[in-house]
Amino acid sequence: MLMAKLGSLRVRLPLIFLAGILLAGVVTTVIAVRLFQNFAHDQALSGLTREAHGIAALYTAAVPASYGNSDKQGKSTDRLPPILAATNLEKATGDAIYFVGPNPFPGQGQIAGLELLPLKTIDWQSGKSLTFEFTPPGKHRVYLAVANPVKLRSQAIGAIVVATPKTDVSHRVLALIKRLAIAGLLGLLVAGLLAAYLARRIVRPVLQLSDAADEVAAGRYVVAVPQNAPGELGHLSERFGEMAARLAEAETMERNFLMSVSHELRTPLTAIRGHVSALLEGVVAEPELRQASLETVAAEATRLERLVGDIIDLAKLDTHRFTVMNEEVDMGALLDQAFETYRDEARRRSIDYRREVRNRPVITSDGDRVLQVVGNLLSNAFKATPDGGRISLELAQENGSVHVAVEDSGPGIPAAAHERLFRPFISESGSGTGLGLAIAKELSAALGGHIALQSEVGSGSRFELVLPADG
Repeated sequence: MLMAKLGSLRVRLPLIFLAGILLAGVVTTVIAVRLFQNFAHDQALSGLTREAHGIAALYTAAVPASYGNSDKQGKSTDRLPPILAATNLEKATGDAIYFVGPNPFPGQGQIAGLELLPLKTIDWQSGKSLTFEFTPPGKHRVYLAVANPVKLRSQAIGAIVVATPKTDVSHRVLALIKRLAIAGLLGLLVAGLLAAYLARRIVRPVLQLSDAADEVAAGRYVVAVPQNAPGELGHLSERFGEMAARLAEAETMERNFLMSVSHELRTPLTAIRGHVSALLEGVVAEPELRQASLETVAAEATRLERLVGDIIDLAKLDTHRFTVMNEEVDMGALLDQAFETYRDEARRRSIDYRREVRNRPVITSDGDRVLQVVGNLLSNAFKATPDGGRISLELAQENGSVHVAVEDSGPGIPAAAHERLFRPFISESGSGTGLGLAIAKELSAALGGHIALQSEVGSGSRFELVLPADG
């Protein structure tokens, strides 16, 4: 159970966020400490250098007045000014002060209280300022030191050494580390709160989408998707909702397709089987009746062939395996052929069926497919138009395009349903498979054209096939 919680996104995301901040903090701290160590070391050396230079200058000025002044017993008779006393200088600087070199005042163990260092401590005879580390006599800590020469008549007679324990520099770094640690803990606390908020803000929509995906996988397409999710998650939520709606619609279309196709297949098959049985059993004996039965069987077989052809065409179009021919197409002759196909049905249903040909262009296209598109538009118009209604078929050429329009006096189509009408298995009239307009749309696109729809409820519909005039 614990491992499952640790593996969840809502736990892992804040932990990763905090781990990234912690790693960045550690790296930043290491770099900052290193930089501060260098800075503190440089600052300490700079201070020691200034102090050593100043004190050495004082001694250089004071030593000539006293150098070599001694009594008959060899003891110095003059003293350096009290300002040069070691205790006073060390109080003023806060650092330890030493002298390295031969004692300019024989008989005195110290120079104004300065402790003498062994002559081999540094190369004091070079007369140069030196930076070094050493452990003073009687001490157990390493000191950082700067030596500056004391000269008499341009000759180095020794050097003033100003030193400070290295641990003092380290203490400054430790103080910085403590402050950085406190700041880091406060930063992690703030980052933790921010990570929890971000995880809640980001992970919750993801979990909701995960639950919605589980519902869709189980076949339940009415799902709740996150609302007002941030950025890309909001876009993903919207698209997921649309996808679920499309899947629900696809499932509905599939059911409709199965019902409509089964009905469309069963009807002609029932008629064929009935007439064939009657012919085999000899029920139909008269030549006229036998001929009528055979014509019915042929018509129903053609109907079946057309239905199967529509399904195959749609499958080819969906998989982009559809090819079109390039040939000269007499649009006037094609329109006459399409018009004659439905003349008998129009007469039988008392439909005012008209044809208007303003131009008779010849284009380069696939004549059979253009005829199929026009036939599908006419078939759709006859299904939508009630008996005694009106249907017109028009042909014109304008603005470099050929226009074939089919207009009917049917009930019309709501504007919200225009786009949906061209999807497979959608039939506004409730009859047929709903493949005709879908195939017509895809075929028109394959031919380099498109289908435009103008329709209002109660005012009929006008479907217009637009093809390029130059092929």
